[in-house]
Amino acid sequence: MTATRDTSQRRLQISELVRQHGSVQVTSLAKRFGVSMQTVRKDLRFLSERGVMARAYGGGIDSKVVGGPVAEAPYEAKRTSHLDEKRRIGQLAAALVKPGDTIVIDSGTTGIQLAEALPNTEVTVVTNDFGVLSSLAPKSNINLVMLGGELRRKSMSFYGGLTVEALNALHVDRLFLGVDGFDLERGITTHFEPEALLNRKMVENAGSVVAITDSSKFGKVCLHRIIAVAELDLLITDKDAPAEIVSAMQQLGVEVQTA
Repeated sequence: MTATRDTSQRRLQISELVRQHGSVQVTSLAKRFGVSMQTVRKDLRFLSERGVMARAYGGGIDSKVVGGPVAEAPYEAKRTSHLDEKRRIGQLAAALVKPGDTIVIDSGTTGIQLAEALPNTEVTVVTNDFGVLSSLAPKSNINLVMLGGELRRKSMSFYGGLTVEALNALHVDRLFLGVDGFDLERGITTHFEPEALLNRKMVENAGSVVAITDSSKFGKVCLHRIIAVAELDLLITDKDAPAEIVSAMQQLGVEVQTA
C-alpha cells in the first residue's frame, strides 16, 4: 500500500510540475524523486493516457499546449510578436547568403526579417510571401522569383497547386523555413495543409534546409506536419531556446546557431 501511495503522490507532484513549468524532463524527475528513469517514463505514460500531459522527446509537455492544434494568431499580431528576436535571427540567417546563391525564403514574419537584412547583392530569392516580396523589391541587384497561386490573407502568402507546380523546375541552394510549431517528437508543423504540402516540396528541392524560429515556437504543435526535426541541416533561433532542445538537435546532427 505504501508503494501505491508513493506512486500516487509522485504522479500528483509531476502533474503540478507540468502545470507550473509547461514541461518536464525524465532525467530531472528521476533525480528529484530518487527513482529510475524507467519508473518516471511509466508515470509520464500514465499521466499522458489520462490527458494530464502529452509525451515529448525526453519528457512531457502540458496537454494545454498540445492537447489540440495551436490556434493561428492574426497576421498583424504575428508581425509584431517577438520582433527583436526575429530581427536578430533574420540578420544571422542573412549572413549565410553569399553572392550567386539561389535561396527560398518561406512565408512567415521571421522570413520577412531575413529579407530586410539581406544586402542588395546578386542573389536569387524564390518566395511565396507577399511581405518578403515587398521587402526585397527595392533591392535592384536581387533577382526575385515570386511563386504565384491563391493568396491566403491570414498569412499574406500564396499557396495551391500552381505554387507547388512552379517549384518543380527549380533547385535552390538553401531553404529558409519558417516555423509555426516545433516539437522534437512531432516535428515541424503548420496551421494550413497547403502550406505543409508546399513546404515539403521546398525541402525536396533544396540543397540544405535551415529552420528560422524564435524560441516561443518550441513545444508547440500545429495540425499539419511538414518534416521531422532531424531532416534539418541548421536551426537558427534566439538565445532563450531551451538547453534540452539545443542539446537534442545537436545529438541528431543538426547544427544550432543562436542570435
